[in-house]
Amino acid sequence: IFLIEFYYKKGCHIMCRLIVVLQDKTFIYDLNSTRILEEIDTVHNPKGLCAFAPNSEWCYLAIPASTSKGSALVYKASEPELICQIDAHESPLAAMAFSSNGMYLATASEKGTMIRVYIVAQATKSHSFRRGAYPSTIYSLSFGPCIDRPDVLAATSSSGSLHMFFLDAARNGRNQTNKLLGSIIPGSKAISDALDPANHHVIHNIAPAETKSCLAVHSVEYSQNSSKFPDVRTVVYVVTHDGYFREYTIGTTKSNESSWVLEREFSLLDTGYTQKQNEHHHVD
Repeated sequence: IFLIEFYYKKGCHIMCRLIVVLQDKTFIYDLNSTRILEEIDTVHNPKGLCAFAPNSEWCYLAIPASTSKGSALVYKASEPELICQIDAHESPLAAMAFSSNGMYLATASEKGTMIRVYIVAQATKSHSFRRGAYPSTIYSLSFGPCIDRPDVLAATSSSGSLHMFFLDAARNGRNQTNKLLGSIIPGSKAISDALDPANHHVIHNIAPAETKSCLAVHSVEYSQNSSKFPDVRTVVYVVTHDGYFREYTIGTTKSNESSWVLEREFSLLDTGYTQKQNEHHHVD
């Protein structure tokens, strides 16, 4: 059972929804009346995979639409109705995440080589990111906080790495790539995905390989003095299945150089606390 609770304001009335995801059904409850608003028959979903956007305007719920392909059904949870189906991958879905404003949905398949971002209202792809050439399970996806379009998308994988992508750089590169490919091979989706240049940064060994993890992009800050400091500072929280919490600060520059600092690390399973600061790492 996977539980999600979120609140949103409609006029002066506070409405509350409870989402219960079972293996073959998903329920949407109105907690004000304890009434079931929607009972959705789903494909077999033993991991309780879903994504939600607890936003006052774009209050969306996404669940898998297939056990053989990477398709997602997107529902409006405030007034339960099916909005669209997004066919994202050839392989079954492994991870999904909405942007905080609910406008974008990121997806990854069990193959784990590609991460894609979709505009929910149009059910159209806006970005593709290549995580790597070899398959790896994506455990978690997280957008940076945003009002309009998010700047950052982060992911953790079974290789024990943290991946960070910048959507601005990818969009600019994608436009140039699509123009070139369109003049050579019109409609070549596979090649477009493969060559779409993502501004991609990796932190290796944040956790032992095959250790499940969950991450959240806490903040994204832009420097006013790029001559002395990184142009962008991103703070990411990571919790791993072996019981550790880690906080990373990742600095990136316009020249695509990056560095990172492990700010904090401690065990959630005991009272021991290990503070790690000023552990700097530079990545070209």
